[in-house]
Amino acid sequence: MNIKEAKQEVQHAVRAYLAKDSYGRYRIEKVQQRPLLLIGAPGLGKTAIMAQIAEEMEIGLIAYSMTHHTRQSAIGLPYIEEHTYEGQAFHITEYTMSEIVASIYRYMEQTGLKEGILFLDEINCISETLTPMMLQFLQYKTFGNHPIPEGWVIVCAGNPPEYNKSVREFDVVTLDRVKKINIEPDYPVWREYALERALHPAVITYLDARKKHFYSIENTNEGKSFVTARGWEDLSRMLLIYEDLEIEVTERLIGQYVQNDKIAKDFSIYLALFGKYRSDYHIADILEGRYDQSIRSRAAASRFDERLSLLGLLLDALVTELRAALAEEDVIGQLQVILRDVKAESAGERSLIDILSGKITASQTELEALRRRGRSRRREDLQQEVIVRLEEFRRILAGKGLTDNKKSFAALKKAYEASVGSMEAEIDHVRAMIDHLFMFVEDAYGKDKEMLVVLSELTARPDTARFLASYGSDKYFENNEAMLFYQREVDILGQLDELKDEV
Repeated sequence: MNIKEAKQEVQHAVRAYLAKDSYGRYRIEKVQQRPLLLIGAPGLGKTAIMAQIAEEMEIGLIAYSMTHHTRQSAIGLPYIEEHTYEGQAFHITEYTMSEIVASIYRYMEQTGLKEGILFLDEINCISETLTPMMLQFLQYKTFGNHPIPEGWVIVCAGNPPEYNKSVREFDVVTLDRVKKINIEPDYPVWREYALERALHPAVITYLDARKKHFYSIENTNEGKSFVTARGWEDLSRMLLIYEDLEIEVTERLIGQYVQNDKIAKDFSIYLALFGKYRSDYHIADILEGRYDQSIRSRAAASRFDERLSLLGLLLDALVTELRAALAEEDVIGQLQVILRDVKAESAGERSLIDILSGKITASQTELEALRRRGRSRRREDLQQEVIVRLEEFRRILAGKGLTDNKKSFAALKKAYEASVGSMEAEIDHVRAMIDHLFMFVEDAYGKDKEMLVVLSELTARPDTARFLASYGSDKYFENNEAMLFYQREVDILGQLDELKDEV
């Protein structure tokens, strides 16, 4: 299965393992909860989906690479304890708490999350001395004398033996105690993830044209030559930062992430062309509706790979603005809830500034909790921006020196409404950019496959789909309907051709 299907399998299993009966007991007892075992080539995103599941389910996540563990760190250090049985003293070997088990208790204490996923990577690369302990762990969920806390689901991951010389094959006894999930590379599924994570448009458009370069592991005379999903993602992050810092991207840099000389060179050439298209086509002018006929003529005469690059650049610039507008909408939504509470509390004796200060403190506490839990940057950024706005509101009130809560709230409302006005202007600007994008594509290419690419991308991306559902776009719906009609016409003509062949 692909990584998306694997994520769904894991998520369903975690939900089932955490399901409780009417008495609050887990419906599947811990000893009967089979650990999940994900087996797939390196760099497919096995660790990434664990973070996504934990975030979406609002549960904890502890991740360890088992290759870093010795027998002592995994199960604890032995010590002698004296016990008395039927009046006779015996010396018994006990164990200090495992580093892994201790980390779960620390995490629960720091975050307040009592349920979660314990993710053990490279499980089939453990040392020989750990192998017997691991079988005990998979069956009884215990390291040494210390069990994994209830409510923590065990997920393991490993690579097939052809990718790692250190891999130990699991025997039937071990495999009979796990839920094994085999994962294969799948570019269309990874592409959805790449769009959602706003990876560099050059990486996406390059792989759209050269899907075979997405994932490759080969043995050469000089050793392993490989390209992985992780490599493309890490390279993408570096490309974005290098562009911001105006640092030149070299083939040497690309080769540090794309460790296949031929593919690294090919992408380096493509990236240079991609940068030239960005400069030559004046992307911002097109989205503002200010392009001239020379731009339109060049686009119309270009080869299809250049057209795809241009569309990728236009969509990336549009989505950047669109995401900023949606982020602002989220901030405004949070502020609205907080200010509603502020208004309700202002009926008492506390001053509005004190109430607002309390909300800022509560928001900062929530931000710290998000950071401890390792939640996504987007959620952290949202919370951070809410705090910035609340502090701005507090400064406005402090500057006015108002003591009456009614007048203070009126000033606060005015500042909030100004923020709403800015958000609405930003949304209108994005809607205009969408219209300009469609106008340019139709002007340069007509309602052909390029239009279908734009429509498909806007529909497939979660952020653009959310924006269009909330605010619409006449040009989007108009062209979408036209392309659906065109597609129906193509399908009907195809069916007629098939009937003629039969006759």
